[in-house]
Amino acid sequence: MRRWLALLVAATTSVVLIALLVPMALLIRAVAENGAMSRATGAAASVGVAAGTDDLPLAVERVELPVTVFLPGGRTLGAPAPRSEAVRLAATGRSVTAEAPGGREVLAAAQSPQGTVVTRVFVSEDELTRGVREAWGALAGLGLALVVLGILLADRLALAVTRPVDGLARVSHRLAGGDLEARAEPGGPPEVRSVALALNHLAGRIGDLLTAERESVADLSHRLRTPLTALRLDAESLRDPEEAARLGARVDALERAVSAIITGAHRRSAGRETCDAAAVVRERVRFWSVLAEDQGREVEVSVPGTALPVAVGAQDLAACVDALLGNVFAHTPDGAALSVRLGPRPEGVVLVVADHGPGFEPALLRRGDSGGGSTGLGLDIARRTAESSGGSLGVSRGPDGGAVVEVVLGTG
Repeated sequence: MRRWLALLVAATTSVVLIALLVPMALLIRAVAENGAMSRATGAAASVGVAAGTDDLPLAVERVELPVTVFLPGGRTLGAPAPRSEAVRLAATGRSVTAEAPGGREVLAAAQSPQGTVVTRVFVSEDELTRGVREAWGALAGLGLALVVLGILLADRLALAVTRPVDGLARVSHRLAGGDLEARAEPGGPPEVRSVALALNHLAGRIGDLLTAERESVADLSHRLRTPLTALRLDAESLRDPEEAARLGARVDALERAVSAIITGAHRRSAGRETCDAAAVVRERVRFWSVLAEDQGREVEVSVPGTALPVAVGAQDLAACVDALLGNVFAHTPDGAALSVRLGPRPEGVVLVVADHGPGFEPALLRRGDSGGGSTGLGLDIARRTAESSGGSLGVSRGPDGGAVVEVVLGTG
């Protein structure tokens, strides 16, 4: 916006200056020419006054411009010059101004006892344009200075608009990333201040809705656990021990599922969590290494020893790693090697899981699609985990044809 506004002001200022300075430049040249011609006419008149007297040579010497006096009888005095048609016309008693090679000539006739004396004053092109180039240069410098000044003023005005807008964009990204405490500072033009106030109101409304959701989750937890407890007591009161154990196990499974749902809802309503990605990945790879050893798989692990904080909860990241490693063990033959690499990058922390299996198509990133008879939700879990932190997920084929899954995790 700053660049476009500067270009607009520069174009507008240039058009105005051209419309103003071009006529002024032509006027300066006309004034310079008129001044030179006036000086030449005055010089010719002063020499003509001395025509027919002994002061004529002295009068010729006093004139700074080239002067030629055509005396009766064909004699000349002063600078040599040809007797042109204009000179012969002036000899009839008329004052003439005519174009001449390299400039103009001013001819004035004066009467003397011997006859008509014609005085010729030559005005060169340099004399006609004396000071014009300097004046044009000054005008050009003034125009350039005005254009630069206009651009600087336009840039300052643009900053007054773009800075608040940039602030609104940063606050929007923070809100999208889960920072519900982010607020915009109203500033700039009234319209931008209105947008900032509206954005702050929206952020407050989102916080209110999440608070209401958190309260609903607490209420849901209380309501669900009470009937589950009653159901457990009913199952334990059965006379048949086997039936009681069977129903009790199902009640336990149902309670675990309900607890997981409530815990997930609590995490979503409580906002974004953080964890040490290096510790989580290291722990989950250690867990899967036992199965890898049983299947004869070679596991290459590259996890830094320093902490790598990411904007994902430890449970969510562990579920993401489990989903990726579970895909490898489920869809590659026993003995196929795999590698797990974790490291920092400018865009965040990157987790790469690669295997030496048959690979799969990137189209399987769509939720529910699977090329191996599974539910197809594993990669979708990893994708949602990455996107919840502000990152992304990408799938490609390795040099040996195996699958390479790259998960970029945001750092907050």
